[in-house]
Amino acid sequence: MTIELERLVRKNIQHLKPYSSARSEYSGMAGVFLDANENAFGSPAGDGFNRYPDPLQIGLKQRIGTIKGISPSQIFVGNGSDEAIDLLFRIFCEPGRDEAIICPPTYGMYRVSADINDVAVREIRLTDDFQLDIPAVLSGITDADKLIFICSPNNPTGNLIQRESIIEIAQNFNGIVVVDEAYIDFADSPSMIRELQTLPNLVVLQTFSKAWGMAGLRVGLAFASLAIIELINRVKPPYNVSGIAQRAVIGAFDNTETVKQWIETVLEQRTVLAESLGRLNFVETIYPSDANFILVQVAGANDVYHFLLEEKVVVRNRNNVELCEGCLRITVGTPAENVILLDAMKKYEGLWNE
Repeated sequence: MTIELERLVRKNIQHLKPYSSARSEYSGMAGVFLDANENAFGSPAGDGFNRYPDPLQIGLKQRIGTIKGISPSQIFVGNGSDEAIDLLFRIFCEPGRDEAIICPPTYGMYRVSADINDVAVREIRLTDDFQLDIPAVLSGITDADKLIFICSPNNPTGNLIQRESIIEIAQNFNGIVVVDEAYIDFADSPSMIRELQTLPNLVVLQTFSKAWGMAGLRVGLAFASLAIIELINRVKPPYNVSGIAQRAVIGAFDNTETVKQWIETVLEQRTVLAESLGRLNFVETIYPSDANFILVQVAGANDVYHFLLEEKVVVRNRNNVELCEGCLRITVGTPAENVILLDAMKKYEGLWNE
């Protein structure tokens, strides 16, 4: 499969001369840095904070490449995966002219980022079992479409999107297919990264915010062809990921066993939550999940949501989301947190039964 990347990229981006810092214009070791107008005396916040971070995160990408089995040149590291989403709109979509496709119910930032960039969004909703409606998607594509966003495992429904469906869409679309795998570490399925060799129009997003427990650091990833990554690096701000975040993620790679244990615990607790909630009379449906949360349909979703708030338990009310009517999205917490949730839900059921 081939893709006419030049046809997809905005003309101003094709001709854009990116900002170039002195740190990105030399290689090797240097002892005296007098290029970036930093405070040479240090920082009251700690050692090294007075210097700008590596603009291309080379050390971090090398470690990620080893773990993911992909060349560092095919990796973008961003300020959360939300930055990658925004950059893709800025690279491929001409404001006021081009369009993108999303498949609701899905992650809300795709539409928000599109609105910020003045890009029209067309919705082709998932099927009733939360899978892609392949005939509707393929027949709904127009010449204006540059991006299709697919979240897998999907947020807020929690399920994996069938791999064959994603591949079929990518093979029949002359634009960019973005697969958001924020929750892939909790799923019993390999990443779509392995499909990059045969699908040059594929971009795979991941994050360190979920399984890796580093949401506060805001480090997201995009995996794509060398040509697409070069475009993203051309448009991104020069120092988009802080030195603190880069060092912290590299350090976290020395604790992969801890992360694996957390994932195992989440999967165990996910089962406990699903089984325990399923025994409550006001709980109508518990949808299968491949993520670190479960979508639960209840009688009186708004009432349940506000009751939990009174009990100081915060969940996500998805009652107003298409195909998720009557649903709450509940993150799998620690065993102790899950007990508090279940106690609150049992307390509600006592009132509901009266």
